[in-house]
This record gives sequence, C-alpha cells and structure tokens, in this order.
Amino acid sequence: MKYGKILAGLLIIAAAAFWWFTGFYSSQERALPPLHTETVDSGEVSQRVTAFGSIQPVQKVTVGSQVSGIIDEIYVDFNSRVERGQVIAQIDPSTFEAEVSSARAELESAKAGLELARMQYNRVQELRERQFIAPSEVDQASSTLRQAEAQVRVRRHSLERAERELDRTTIKAPTDGIVISREVDVGQTVAASLNAPILFELASDLSEMWIHANVSEADIGMVHEGQRVTFQVDAYRERRFEGDVIQVRNAPMVVDNVVNYETIIAVDNSELLLKPGMTAEVSVIVAERQDVVRVRNTALRARLPDQIRPENPPQDDEMDGIVYLVEGEELVARRVKTGLSDGLHTEILDGVQPGERLAIGLSLQRSGEEGRRSLFSGNQAQY
Repeated sequence: MKYGKILAGLLIIAAAAFWWFTGFYSSQERALPPLHTETVDSGEVSQRVTAFGSIQPVQKVTVGSQVSGIIDEIYVDFNSRVERGQVIAQIDPSTFEAEVSSARAELESAKAGLELARMQYNRVQELRERQFIAPSEVDQASSTLRQAEAQVRVRRHSLERAERELDRTTIKAPTDGIVISREVDVGQTVAASLNAPILFELASDLSEMWIHANVSEADIGMVHEGQRVTFQVDAYRERRFEGDVIQVRNAPMVVDNVVNYETIIAVDNSELLLKPGMTAEVSVIVAERQDVVRVRNTALRARLPDQIRPENPPQDDEMDGIVYLVEGEELVARRVKTGLSDGLHTEILDGVQPGERLAIGLSLQRSGEEGRRSLFSGNQAQY
C-alpha cells in the first residue's frame, strides 16, 4: 500500500513535468527566432552612371618658341600670374642681333647701288637725247635700275625678317592666366625645328574647370547635356563636389577594346581646391526621386528558412516584388510595386508604408550580446 502511494506520486510528478516541457517547447516553436530587420523609410533615390575622368582648365595655352637658342632669362615660375603681353622668358639675342646688323648693312649697300643705277640711267637718257649713244644702252641702263630697285626691296624684307626673329627671342604671354607648367631652365638650349618646343603652359582661369570623363558605350545613351553630376577626388574623399554635363562628344575613344565617349562636365572651382590633372570619380545623375518611400535592396532579397517563411500571397501582375513584414511574433508576406533603384535603395510605389519593419534574414546575435553583428548586418557590403 505504501509503495502504491509512492508510485502514484511519481506518476503525478512525471505527468506534470511532461506537460510543462511540452508547453515550453511548443511555445518556443511558435516564437520567431532572432531576425535582422530593416525599417521602411522615405528619402532620395537616384539612378547614376559612374565614370572616371581628369580635371583640366577650361582654356590651356601652350607657350613655345619659334626660334632656336639658349634660354638667357626666365621671369616667371610655377603658379605665377601673368598678363597678356608680359615678358616671361628671354632667349639669348646676340646671334639674332648680328643678323639684324648684317641685314641692315646689306640694305644700305643695296640702296647705294640703287642710287648709282638711277644716276647712270639719267646720264644715259641725256646722252640718248643728243644722239650720242644707241637705244640699246638706254635699255640696259633701265634694266639695271629695275634690278637695283628689286634688290633694295629684297634687302628690306631680309631686314624685316631678321628683326622679327630678334623679337621672337623675347617670349611673351599670349593671354592672361596662371603658369601651370614650366619646361625649361636658364642655360637650356631650345631647338625649333618642325615643332615649336614647349616652354610654358598657361591656364586662363582656374576658378572654372572641366572634367573630361570617359563614359562607356553601354551607359552613354543615358547621359545628356544639362544633367547634374556629383564627383569625388582622392584629395578630399570626405567631400562631394557638384557639376553639370555641358557636352557629350561624338568622337569614340577605344581603350583596351572598350569604346568610351568623352563627356565634358563644368565645375565651379571658386575655392581653388581642385587642381589640374586630378582624377575624379564621377556620378552622372540620370534619374532622381525626392522624398519617396524606399527600402534597402536586401529587403527585396530576404533569406529566410523554410520553417518560418510565410506563404506568399497570390500573384499580382501589378506587383513585382515580395517583402516580409514583422508583425508582433509573426511574419507576413506582402507583394510590393517597385520603382527606381540606385543600387542601395529601391523606391516602393505601393505595398508598404514608412515605419514598417521588414525581415531580411536570421540574426546571429544572441541575447546579452548586443555588440555582435548579425549575419545580414547593414554594416556589411551593400547591394
């Protein structure tokens, strides 16, 4: 009898324990596991074309030399501001001064010969009037006079050419601007043959710059004049500059079997932060939406286990995506209509509202481990 009571007590305890564990695990099965979620918000979504280019002055003038010689003086340096007509360098003029002196002496000699020929012609004319000489001598004197006149003109042109060559030894700025390159030093010899040697490069104004961006043929159809552009340079990675497309050139450029088209972007450089030759990472905004409902692209590609994934709603031709809403301890599948995407966010035209939470995937974060990242943390690479 005693053992029967003990056995009955044990059976009651076992039944209670079985009932408690069964209820516990069933409640655990009904509860959602830890999930990583994103909240629907509103903001900007823009579609962009990315390209790389080089920042250059709007107008860049190359200063060369039309004569050969040794650089005698240099009056400007890098970053010097110059005005049109200002002397910026001097080539040794001694050789050209000697040529001018020689040409001037030859002109004087030709003038003396002309004067003598004119006197002889006048004398022959007087003798001919008195019938003392034959007409042929008059013709010969006339021819000699014309040759002397032509010789004077030749010597005068030679002198003008020599003086012009002498003037060219003085290098002057062809325009107002700033010196961005100096290719010579004092004592260096420049040789002007078929091509004029480059001495300086001048930029007319650095407060306005152009970006020469190479856009691939796959994207050039979306780029048009007047589109807004944002870009970054390595010198100021924390800052985003802006510009506008002003020209899409039709001349193709083939680099590594890839066809690119040069796109010119006007940039305001009033702060003079941008320098010629900088590489710019350009984003041409081809479409833009402001203050729209948007979700992160990962919410449209949620990775959920089959055990917790809810049944998808019926197919709707007007909807083109599925998201999973977290409503209390339940997941609800909902179809959405998407719009513009910028690679990180997608515009939602219909289906969800700002503030709703969307499941993206299981979270590896355990209770009490708030500092640990989840498998689908937003701090990872975005799509």
